[in-house]
Amino acid sequence: MSDTAKPLARYSAWTRRGDFIFLSGVIAVDPQAGKIITGFQDLPPEIGPMIGQTGEFSVDAKDGPILAQSWFVFDRIRATMEDAGGTMADVFKLVQYFRNLGDFPRYNTVRRMFFPETPPVSTVVEVSAMMPSETIVIEVEATAYLPEKP
Repeated sequence: MSDTAKPLARYSAWTRRGDFIFLSGVIAVDPQAGKIITGFQDLPPEIGPMIGQTGEFSVDAKDGPILAQSWFVFDRIRATMEDAGGTMADVFKLVQYFRNLGDFPRYNTVRRMFFPETPPVSTVVEVSAMMPSETIVIEVEATAYLPEKP
């Protein structure tokens, strides 16, 4: 099974146009499992402590959704870029949609893990809702420059 981003409806998860790779908005949904990532419990057990899981229920219940969904989204972007023949270093632009802009600081700590050097140029927008459920708190679309090999 591939970890690349998968579309939830009739659209392309990503496409190449010349030297550019365009990813549709990626959300924290595993369509094969029919599951929305809602917290640390939905991630591999070693990931939670790396991204901020404290083991304190009140903290993890509040921070878990944005941290877990952020990690899942960036992990799918990473896998998609690798499938296209590139890396996260090829991503130069992100458009990030939040249900609550107050989640940005926690999201940003996860984003920094995937872009430890120069971060991509970014647009951040707060929206009232995202498909397919109110439990989705973040969606990220990415654009990468990846020259075609002759």
